[in-house]
Amino acid sequence: MKATPQQPAVPAPVRQTARAFDMTYSGLIDVSDFGNRPSDKIQPAFRSRALAAHSVRIMTGWAPEQAAECVIDGGQDQGIDAIAIDEANAHIYLVQAKWSPEGTAKADETAVHKLFAGLTLIDSGESAQFNPRGQILAKRAHDLIGEKSTRITQVIALMGVKAPSPGVLQVIKNGENEFNSHGEYVDHRFLHAPDIHALVLKDQQSEPVTLTATLHPWFSVSSPYLSYEGVIQAEEVAAWTEHGNALFARNIRDPLGLTPINKELLDTLASEPSHFWYFNNGITVLCDSFEAVPGSQKFPERHPVRITAKGASVVNGAQTVRSVIDAAEQSDEAGLAQVTVRFIVTGGDTDFANRTTQATNRQNHITERDRIALEPVQAVLIKEFRAELGLVYSVRRSELEPQDDEGCSVVEATCALACAHSGSRFAARLVASGTTDVLWERGGSGIYDLLFRSVPSVYETWNAVNVLRAVRTALRAEREQYAGRAAAVIDDGTFLITHLVFRQLLAQDAGMGEPDQSLTWATEAKRQVPELVKHVVPALVQALDGVGTRSSLQRVCADPGQAADLVTAASAALKGDGAEDATAQYRREQSKARKRRRPNAVHVIVDKGALEEGAPLHLALYLQPEKDALASWLDSNPRRALAKWTNTNRARPIVWAADGNAYSPSGLIARMWELAEWEGRPVSNQGTARWATQDGETLAILARRLLNSMEEEEDE
Repeated sequence: MKATPQQPAVPAPVRQTARAFDMTYSGLIDVSDFGNRPSDKIQPAFRSRALAAHSVRIMTGWAPEQAAECVIDGGQDQGIDAIAIDEANAHIYLVQAKWSPEGTAKADETAVHKLFAGLTLIDSGESAQFNPRGQILAKRAHDLIGEKSTRITQVIALMGVKAPSPGVLQVIKNGENEFNSHGEYVDHRFLHAPDIHALVLKDQQSEPVTLTATLHPWFSVSSPYLSYEGVIQAEEVAAWTEHGNALFARNIRDPLGLTPINKELLDTLASEPSHFWYFNNGITVLCDSFEAVPGSQKFPERHPVRITAKGASVVNGAQTVRSVIDAAEQSDEAGLAQVTVRFIVTGGDTDFANRTTQATNRQNHITERDRIALEPVQAVLIKEFRAELGLVYSVRRSELEPQDDEGCSVVEATCALACAHSGSRFAARLVASGTTDVLWERGGSGIYDLLFRSVPSVYETWNAVNVLRAVRTALRAEREQYAGRAAAVIDDGTFLITHLVFRQLLAQDAGMGEPDQSLTWATEAKRQVPELVKHVVPALVQALDGVGTRSSLQRVCADPGQAADLVTAASAALKGDGAEDATAQYRREQSKARKRRRPNAVHVIVDKGALEEGAPLHLALYLQPEKDALASWLDSNPRRALAKWTNTNRARPIVWAADGNAYSPSGLIARMWELAEWEGRPVSNQGTARWATQDGETLAILARRLLNSMEEEEDE
């Protein structure tokens, strides 16, 4: 990977706007007049026309489809790129749009003169001088001007930030004076890059949730924050399902699925709905605004009150809501249960909202990993992933983890950034601990605070994730070549191996964090990873042998000094020769190591308590024929690729999100093959190699890592 000369940096709002235009207006904007020209010739015109449509939306609030119908840009547009006619409000918008891929567009006097000339043609009824679409819209605009006292706003949309020159302003003033001799009918509006980008960001936001509820009995507290608390029928809570996970937008986490606590909730709702109110702590809802309509003005407390909460989010009781929704789908009786609910109006007080969220979450265990969902830096990354790359960045422990090219979770991103860090201590700590829990330790010695002291580049983060994933994939193949000590290094040392791979990649090209929506850096890095891994593994084994043949990788990594020396030695081995020979004794065909009958992988994970109850799992297929066979079946229902771990059933420890039933890892894969109607499916499978934890480690690798540690203890 060779470094290339730096191109002028494109401002982030421009990149994000360009990407949003391509996604939003493709198929809506007509560019057929460009024929079969190359895409790089058509793209600037498309985005300029998209800017015209986007400007119509800013002025009118219309949908993209309606705004795109207003675009007339092209031959004979008479200086007008879009004509928007708002008949209901007797308002016409004439748009002139100037796109700039660098964000440097500015108004010029000639273009403004043309805009007024076009307005003159419309006002005079000379629509025949426009192109076909322009003729239709120009005639409608002329007719509206003649029927009513119509206002006309000339909109000059510029993908830039430079203010109009005095000359441009004078041209506008002169033109408006000519049209406004009998009243103020014509005005203007400049739209600059910040105005244009603002609608892009708004498009990416979820619509605020509005919840309704009937409380009886109930009471209210008026200060310092208005709050209503009372009893609601479970049937009404179940109706909130229409909002999906947007209902939990401010929560520390989404519903966790079938944890033991949640299973108890479901059982109570199904068998003893009348007892549910006694056994459950209820729901807390924060909202931006609030309306309460009492059933009686004279004796309001004696009658039900109807609540409408706008900008609402369930910040405590997500598990209760999910359980009520699931139970109501299975049994009509569950809807008869009663639930305590509290609505609190925060009025935009973010600090109070965050404190309330943390203080009220007590029913299911809250971890440090959960608390980072409230961190501002994570909120920025969520927006940046969506705006820059159109990807999902999942922060909360969620039912729906991003899959493959959809995005990544904060767990995987933090692991990747830790490996990409210039120092080896973060990767070494992950290896030494054997768990990602160390990522969330706070303070100067913790990993999280150092990695997220400021917002990391979204490109650096996503590129790092791509490398980590590529290393994991390469190690699966490489693992088959080794036994004994080298195999243990692969099982235990994924993060340190990835760190050494990053050192090789970044030595060639340090531009991992440079803005590039085509993701050229990641593409080239992933191409190189398999070959780099083939060299890194022997080098690391050779370095570890140099420490001592009885030293395990995890123990060496537990000492920061020894870990740094190990990385230095491995790096030196990568520059020299002989590393391949050093691992010859560990090659599977050469190995004379005593083979042991290893315990069942699932039993080891359960017995060691390596995964929390309800830990999310996702499908991690690695064989191309299998990927191809299941692709469309998985796409039709994303929940088919998701599951939860349970420690309560050693025979069937995976609860499939698609049906809520428990399976063995291999049994579930076999069932999925059957449902997908894969005719070429094998007779058997290794299910533990196909289900992975949040940080991307498969159950098979997790079990091998635990077994390696157990065997070392036995040998001692």
